[in-house]
Amino acid sequence: MAKDKLSTDGGQNLAQNPFAALSNAGLPSAPAKPVVAKSGAKAPEPVPEKNRGRVDVRRETGGRGGKTVTVVSGFIGIGLPEKEQLAKKMRAACGCGGTVKDGAIEIQGDQRETVARILREAGFRPVFAGG
Repeated sequence: MAKDKLSTDGGQNLAQNPFAALSNAGLPSAPAKPVVAKSGAKAPEPVPEKNRGRVDVRRETGGRGGKTVTVVSGFIGIGLPEKEQLAKKMRAACGCGGTVKDGAIEIQGDQRETVARILREAGFRPVFAGG
């Protein structure tokens, strides 16, 4: 074998387990499984892993010929493609039309509750603003 090359045959060192000397003495035991209520009570809502900020959910009718529109605004740090994706989820869940205009998502009709649920699932903190 050449002088500059290292042996790659594995040798005896690979048979040693580096974790064999470790013990679990002093470590806490695994957490118990959570108790699920069987009496028909609602399970608590899952808490989003990240807080992506506050967004305003409001109902508007002005300048729309009397039609009601749900507007979501106040997004920080989110681009147009993600807003389009959120708008698509909202349109599908509400069964109505909508668009992204001037950085805000507009959904046809008074759909504030459904829109707020979708925003919570996405990690946002929706706040109802206006009437």
